[in-house]
Amino acid sequence: MRHYWHVFLIAFRLGCTSFGGPAAHIGYFREEYVVKRKWLDEQTYASLVALANFLPGPASSQVGIAIGTLRAGIVGGFFAWLGFTLPSVFLLTVFAFLMNRYGFERAPWIQSLKLVAVAVVAQAVFDMGKKLAPDRLRQSIVLGAAAFVLVLEEPFIQIITLIISGIIGYFAYQKEQDNSVAVTFSLSKRIGVIAFGLFFILLLILPILNANTSSQLLHLFDSMYRTGSLVFGGGHVVLPLLEQEVAVNKDTFLAGYALTQAMPGPLFTFASYVGTVLYGIGGTIIATVGIFLPGFLLMIGGLSFWNTLQHKHAVRTALLGVNAGVVGILLAALYDPIFTDTIKSDVDIVLVLFYFVLFHVWKVASWKIVSLALLIGLFIL
Repeated sequence: MRHYWHVFLIAFRLGCTSFGGPAAHIGYFREEYVVKRKWLDEQTYASLVALANFLPGPASSQVGIAIGTLRAGIVGGFFAWLGFTLPSVFLLTVFAFLMNRYGFERAPWIQSLKLVAVAVVAQAVFDMGKKLAPDRLRQSIVLGAAAFVLVLEEPFIQIITLIISGIIGYFAYQKEQDNSVAVTFSLSKRIGVIAFGLFFILLLILPILNANTSSQLLHLFDSMYRTGSLVFGGGHVVLPLLEQEVAVNKDTFLAGYALTQAMPGPLFTFASYVGTVLYGIGGTIIATVGIFLPGFLLMIGGLSFWNTLQHKHAVRTALLGVNAGVVGILLAALYDPIFTDTIKSDVDIVLVLFYFVLFHVWKVASWKIVSLALLIGLFIL
C-alpha cells in the first residue's frame, strides 16, 4: 500500500502544479518521472507519449496512468490518475458554485502561471529533441511533423503525423543496430482483451440503457463516456463535443471552460464542472468517472499488447521515427496554442525567459517555480 501511496502523492503534487494543458503536462511529467526520479528513460517515455497520442482520450492523463502502471501495476495506474486529477476536480467543483459571483479567470496570477507552462514545454522540447533526434534525419522529422500539425489543423492530424514518422523510421533505420532495452509491463494479453472488451461493451450498451430509462445520471454518464471515447487531439476538443451533449446555459458553459484552461491538471476535468452545474456532487463523480474511464481502459489494453509489439525489430525501428514525431508535435504545441494564447506583451516574454533559465540552467524544482509565478502574479503583475 505504501507503494501506491507514493505514486499517488507524486501524481497529486503534479496535479497541483501542472498548469498549461496537455503539452505542458508532458513536460512536467518528463521532469518528474524521467529526469528527477528516473522511473523510466527518454525512449520509454517518448514511446508512452506516442501510444497515448494514438488512442482517444486525455493524452497526458493516459501517460500518467501508464507510468503509474509501470511502477505499481494497474492499481498504481489508478492512483496515478486519481492523484493527478483530484486537485482540478476539487477546484472546479468549488468554482462551479463561486465563479458566477467572482469572475477571476483573467486574473494576473493565472496569466503568470500560464507563462510557466511556456517555459516547461520549451524545456521539454529542447531536452527531448537532443536525445530523441540526434541525427539530421530525425531532426528533419521533428521540423516536418511540427509544420504538418501547424498547417493541417484537423482532429486526427497528430495520429497521421506519428504514422508517417514511424514509416520513415522503419525504412531509414532497418540496418541500424538497436541496443535499447525494451520495457516490460506486468500486464497479460488477457487483461488487455478484458480492457478493450469492456471499453466496447460500454460504448455499445450505454446508449441502449439510456434510451430505455429516465435516469438523468445515467444520461450524464452515457454522454461523458461517449465523449471520452471520441476525443482525439487533446482536451481542447472536449468543448464542441460536450456542447452538443449537455444542456447547460451557454454563458455558464463557456465561463467554466475558460476557467478550466487556468486550472492545473487535465482539461478533461471540465466534465466535472459540467456535472456539478447540472446535478451537484453526484454529477461531479458521475461525469468525472464517465469521461476518464474510456481512456483508462484503452491505455491498459494498449500496454498489455505493447510488451509484444515493442520487442519486434520493425516496431522498434519505426519508434525511432515516431519518437522524433512526438517531439515535433510538442514543438508545434509550444507555438500554438501555448505561445500564441499566452504571450500578450514584452513583460510576458521576459518572464518566460526568466522561468526557462530557472528550469534549464539552475534546475529549480517545478513546484518552486510555480509558487514563485503565483507570487509574481499576485503582487507584481
